[in-house]
Amino acid sequence: MNRREHVQDFLARKRIAMVGVSRNAGDFSRTLFRELLRRGYDVVPVHPAVSEIDGRPCFSRLQSIFPPVEGALLLTTPDVTDKVVRDCVEAGIQRVWMHRSSGAGAVSPRAVEYCASQGVSVVAGECPFMFFAHPGFIHGLHGTIRKITGTYPR
Repeated sequence: MNRREHVQDFLARKRIAMVGVSRNAGDFSRTLFRELLRRGYDVVPVHPAVSEIDGRPCFSRLQSIFPPVEGALLLTTPDVTDKVVRDCVEAGIQRVWMHRSSGAGAVSPRAVEYCASQGVSVVAGECPFMFFAHPGFIHGLHGTIRKITGTYPR
């Protein structure tokens, strides 16, 4: 189970990379990207095949970002996550959030273990929307249900 302190620590960082943000403007990842920007985060998109997302420069790899980011939010497949966490360590990123809204999301048990072995703080399998102040009805309801069922991070 994720620890609330890891969630709060990640969300306290204001400059984060978002790995796997989609080219499709209607994709959920773009909604989350725009919401993070609206909430004052300096979000750096990372995608190997795109040079710009919503007018912001997009990097092909985490190691190329300068100035560096304080955390990486992954919206990738588990197989890609396995590689990206190694890039995080190489880039000196000490906080990783593996997004999941349903299914496996970006979570890879192998990647979680690797991060732990490298001293990287991990949030595995949560959606940031659920932890925002005033998250909107659906995300607020999701958080409330998780609290009632005892699965909300403590």
